[in-house]
Amino acid sequence: VQLVESGGGLVQPGDSLRLSCAASERTFSPVSMGWFRQAPGKERDIVASIHWSDGDTDYADSVKGRFTISRDIAKNTVYLQMSRLKPDDTAVYYCAADDITFPVSLSPDYWGQGTQVTVSS
Repeated sequence: VQLVESGGGLVQPGDSLRLSCAASERTFSPVSMGWFRQAPGKERDIVASIHWSDGDTDYADSVKGRFTISRDIAKNTVYLQMSRLKPDDTAVYYCAADDITFPVSLSPDYWGQGTQVTVSS
């Protein structure tokens, strides 16, 4: 299974941005999918997870109320809607899928290639 992200870019503080991650296989059915991010010199941290079948969600405290994760099962796609972006949100964002747990574990089964999000004035 390949996970392909899109939607990153350069935005200003306070702007919104939506990331997408599409899975390559039509029969893809993980337990959960999620988004991680990694800023320069920092560890990769979980941002948000979604249970693939029932849609339950989980968020890092730093993004609660600003980011929303969702999925479209028919399109095998997970989204991350980011609003009120801050410079601290600048990072490479990675999509991930986990065949075992929800929320997504720190060692998921599949990773995307990453997409850069830069928040700067």
